[in-house]
Amino acid sequence: MNDTITVCRKQDQPTTRWAGGLSTQLAIFPKNADYGRRDFLWRLSTAKVEAEESLFTHLPGFWRHLMVLEGELLIEHEGHHQIALQPFQQDSFNGGWTTRSKGKVRDFNLMLAERCSGALAARQIKTGVHHETVGNREHPKLHVDEAFYCLDGTIAITLDGKHEVTLQEGDLLIIGSMSTICKITIVNRAETAVPMIRATIIYEKRPICSSL
Repeated sequence: MNDTITVCRKQDQPTTRWAGGLSTQLAIFPKNADYGRRDFLWRLSTAKVEAEESLFTHLPGFWRHLMVLEGELLIEHEGHHQIALQPFQQDSFNGGWTTRSKGKVRDFNLMLAERCSGALAARQIKTGVHHETVGNREHPKLHVDEAFYCLDGTIAITLDGKHEVTLQEGDLLIIGSMSTICKITIVNRAETAVPMIRATIIYEKRPICSSL
């Protein structure tokens, strides 16, 4: 198995201000990429929308997946579609579109360059032990990066029974550059369910993408 494991702790995630509120970068790939230069393959972030009405940053050449974490949001893509989102509902759209929103929310974002694809999924991790499969089963010429974001509470994730990582609120775990299938175990030792966001990113194998 050829993989890299990276933990992005909440206290190490940079937060910047944008026109509509605050944005926290959870992870960017490759690690020396810069959001301002737009030279990344993918980027994960959360945002706190403080303005009642916002105009999204113009990002031609990138595809976006946005999931609401708290609040309600109406998104309008000029000349395309509009959608109303409640917590854990999501929208997928071209970053080059003119996009406006109404509503004060907290959201989760996945940005993808043109040669990448991906998806977001919200999970409620119930008390106990859960087993999942991650990695690349059908496309041997592609890499798969899997990211797990702990929205609240605490969970422990073990990769192939060897590496255990404990995630607390706001922490992100990335299992990257996977070209094979592996198993993970997710454990919630609390009495209540823990909300988790899983992001899956698929991209071509190239030297620049060798590790996080």
